[in-house]
Amino acid sequence: MQRWLAVAKTIDRVTDWIGRVVSWLVLFMVIIGAYNAVARYLGRFLGVNLSSNLYLELQWYLFSILFLLGAAYALRHNVHVRVDVLSSRLSLRWRSWINIIGTVLFLIPFSVLALWLSWPSVRNSWAVREASPDPGGLARYPLKTVILICFALLVLQGVAELIKEIAKLRGALEEAESGVSSPEGLA
Repeated sequence: MQRWLAVAKTIDRVTDWIGRVVSWLVLFMVIIGAYNAVARYLGRFLGVNLSSNLYLELQWYLFSILFLLGAAYALRHNVHVRVDVLSSRLSLRWRSWINIIGTVLFLIPFSVLALWLSWPSVRNSWAVREASPDPGGLARYPLKTVILICFALLVLQGVAELIKEIAKLRGALEEAESGVSSPEGLA
């Protein structure tokens, strides 16, 4: 079990590193958004176009990347959307079983299906070097690639969570040692 826990810990470290790097996109997204707003109103006042589709699309791309690459980080730290009305009343053992069943029946199959269904679109986008139809817009094929990365990271993090939940059931890992923040601790 210790080897599997080492694999889970490695996946957790990669996910945490990606989460820290991606968190900086929030700053850039806010700066670009503020520039877009100021440029639009100042441009109207001055009678000059200070904005462009490039900045509007860049803001949209940054948000997309933040959301897509932050999904595995949210899963890792247990801050994703979930219904805790019932699970908060269950024992840790029952919660582990629910997490295992949810991961095996929903998270991993959905992520693999999303990878499989997204691949042709991403491949075609790269084949034609898809770009925005708007003047001055950005290339779309790199952003579409992030969809594949998102679901690959979700599969990996799902495997790590599965390993940790099985270890909890076997008594090889306490919840406090798992490195996962509880939702109650966030309030």
